[in-house]
Amino acid sequence: MRSTFTKKQLAVACALALGIVSGTAGAQSLAPVLGPVADHALVTTTGGQVWMNGFGDCWHSGYGPAPSPNVPCGPQPIAQQSAPAPAPYVAPYVAPYVAPAPAPAVVAAAPQPVYEKVTLDADALFDFDKSVLRPAGRDTLDTFVKNIEGINPSAIVAVGHTDRIGSDRYNQTLSEERVAAVKTYLVSKGIQSSQVQTSGMGETQPMTKAGQCSGSTNSKLIACLQPDRRVEIEVTGSRLKQ
Repeated sequence: MRSTFTKKQLAVACALALGIVSGTAGAQSLAPVLGPVADHALVTTTGGQVWMNGFGDCWHSGYGPAPSPNVPCGPQPIAQQSAPAPAPYVAPYVAPYVAPAPAPAVVAAAPQPVYEKVTLDADALFDFDKSVLRPAGRDTLDTFVKNIEGINPSAIVAVGHTDRIGSDRYNQTLSEERVAAVKTYLVSKGIQSSQVQTSGMGETQPMTKAGQCSGSTNSKLIACLQPDRRVEIEVTGSRLKQ
């Protein structure tokens, strides 16, 4: 069966044939070719240009050396990023040592001056006309010693007195003997003998007034003159403030 073509159909067919031939030739001119292995590490065109696509990418041929970084699409050197310099060492703040303020010194209390005078009834210390201490007299002196505890005595002065019954000489001797007995007892209780001074005044310093006690020697006169029979003890020294 023979086909017949019009002139118009023949013209279209010729145009298509020419387009195919032309496209094949164009494709061959853009097809990548490999250059010498030593010279072309990248795929190039027939014109010797590095073949790149529209994004600027190119391809390594696989046969040559690594592409030169000078080629636009070649491997670009990676910038070496140096490690950041270490921060300078800053020592942690340590507060300077401050020694605590010393505790205030304890100031000892200043000794307080002391003066005490005690008058002891001789009738409580001795029997009438005697110089030997009675038991009640020793108890009285024990109380005195306890009362002066804590005192640093500089002097203890004991003075004996009698009433006017009897002679002056007799009464002087009796007053001295009585105050000597008092000193002996105080020393036995721990008081230094050198701290105790004694003296006897006899009947020279009565406590009763003239004419107050009269009459012959009897119990009534003896009782009236009782204040004259005494031992006075004076203590001078210092005591720590309580």
